[in-house]
Amino acid sequence: MNLSIRQLATFREVMRSGSISEAARTLGRTQPAVSSTIAGLETELELKLFMREQGRLVPTPEAEFFLDEAEAILERLETSKRTLRGLANREHGQLRIAGIPEAVADFLPNSLAQFIADKPSVKVALASRTSTEIEELIAAQHYDIGFAETPRARNSFDQVDFDLECMCAIPASDPLAAREVITPTELDGYPLALLHHEHRSHKQTLARFRDAGVRFNQRFELQTASPGLRFVEAGLCALVCDMITAYKAQESSRLGMGPPLIVFRPFRPRVQNSLSILTPTHRPISIVARDFCNFLSSEVASIRSAMIKKGA
Repeated sequence: MNLSIRQLATFREVMRSGSISEAARTLGRTQPAVSSTIAGLETELELKLFMREQGRLVPTPEAEFFLDEAEAILERLETSKRTLRGLANREHGQLRIAGIPEAVADFLPNSLAQFIADKPSVKVALASRTSTEIEELIAAQHYDIGFAETPRARNSFDQVDFDLECMCAIPASDPLAAREVITPTELDGYPLALLHHEHRSHKQTLARFRDAGVRFNQRFELQTASPGLRFVEAGLCALVCDMITAYKAQESSRLGMGPPLIVFRPFRPRVQNSLSILTPTHRPISIVARDFCNFLSSEVASIRSAMIKKGA
């Protein structure tokens, strides 16, 4: 059986109008064309759908039954058309994102809130994972987007890299806050908060202190940088943290309308903390996912530009 959408739509209109001529006018077609379409449908179904009684078109019982089926099919097609149109217009879809804990705590939710504000039908799944886990999840095509520390290039995912660096958070009341940059020499013996010893930023920071020949005094070991800000506010330590955490803390302080409790300064020599947006190589991502990648790229680029421009 090889039914066409035109046959189903023509049949439905004939049933609604009760005549070939009325259906032809509604559909903008000729009567012979409509009659031919109905005849072709009857041939395909091997059923008589209409009888002529005293010049009047009368549906058979089979036609009444088939009308429900035809309307269900056409409604399903219309729903699919609306859904696909919504996908094309970025109104529908799903975003499956895996991000490092530092980003999932604040940055990614804020970015998503802005991006989907005018997209009520877009659904979001957001997972917090380590960078290594994110690499594997994206490589296995389980998520649409990964936001992680820059990995080694692999054939199983594409990546957009951002050349970021760590900042140093200092209590605003500390004399060091007057410095334009912070070096290990200024922090000789100063209590520090850093990410755990396996993190690349920890290893790089330790190396900078050793190279400078000054005392490295880690007081707080953290899994994510944000909790360390509370220790800095209390005047307990300085914090070497990623640029995104620094930017978000600055924005929160600015919106609070009060004097800042923390200032952020570039840490020199540079401690690298580059981040990347990862997408699967072997499965094309949706239009809405691609758009969010572009939005996220612009957000990270803006943060980098703002922090470098202001000198934190």
